[in-house]
Amino acid sequence: MNDTKPYQIIKSRYITEKTTVLEGLQNSTSNRCTTKCNRPKYVFLVDRNANKKEIAEALETIYAEKNIKVKDVNTINMKPKKRRVRGFKGFRSGFKKAIVTLESGDTIDEAV
Repeated sequence: MNDTKPYQIIKSRYITEKTTVLEGLQNSTSNRCTTKCNRPKYVFLVDRNANKKEIAEALETIYAEKNIKVKDVNTINMKPKKRRVRGFKGFRSGFKKAIVTLESGDTIDEAV
């Protein structure tokens, strides 16, 4: 990791309906396809300049007391969306999010 601190790379946890469903797939038994998803996945907002290796190291540092191991990191750059407010044109800011897959049995249990 360069000279950046873990909390500069990981900004916050990204919680929406889709991410909640994604986190719950590991406990799903209703569909045969979803039983293969035995590794937990979590979504985080990250710094735009961070790469996958830095994101994995930062998460392992932040959650060191839970002793988690990051298996895989997928990143998505969300583009700014056009927006109009009271007749003025503008943009909603873009961001980068990371979908992090942990090893089987690892969890991040936080009160949200």
